Amino acid sequence: MPLGKDALTSSSAKSAKVGVAMSELPKVDTFFPGADCLLCYAFASASNSALTKHTETLARDDLASLKEDVAAALRKKNVEVTVIKEAIDLKSLPDIRTEVPTAARKDFASLRAKHAVDKLLVIDMPQVGYVRTYASYVPTSDPKAVVTGAAYLVDLKTNTYSWYLPININRAAGTTWDEPPPPR
Repeated sequence: MPLGKDALTSSSAKSAKVGVAMSELPKVDTFFPGADCLLCYAFASASNSALTKHTETLARDDLASLKEDVAAALRKKNVEVTVIKEAIDLKSLPDIRTEVPTAARKDFASLRAKHAVDKLLVIDMPQVGYVRTYASYVPTSDPKAVVTGAAYLVDLKTNTYSWYLPININRAAGTTWDEPPPPR
């Protein structure tokens, strides 16, 4: 859903007060989709133990500063911004079932009074790390750095999305992977 011209205004056509929040960042990890049985996963995990060990040393601090960067960009557009320091626990928010196609799936209304904001820009990244795909025991790709999730702007009066952007960033190594290709 693209950002509309009036997405950052309130119903009275003045600038809305926007809160910028993030969900809790996950630990940086390795993921092996396609290694579906326990033995396949054990093989994939053992085969990539050096990568997993390296992954455990990586910090996610750069991602934590993302909400400050977004807030600074909004301030440059003369938007009144409040950065919400604590992580938003999206799982604890009540679910909403509605026929409105742009309605948020969670009820964000409680955050309106708590943070004195009209709109909430949420950054949610549940997966950070490396992905290497498998077909049972056989790797089908080189490892790729991955960040997935979504960023969205919720109007807290109507609990509808004013903007929604899925995040799916994958980056391969810039050089040849130092592991031989699987046998054919």
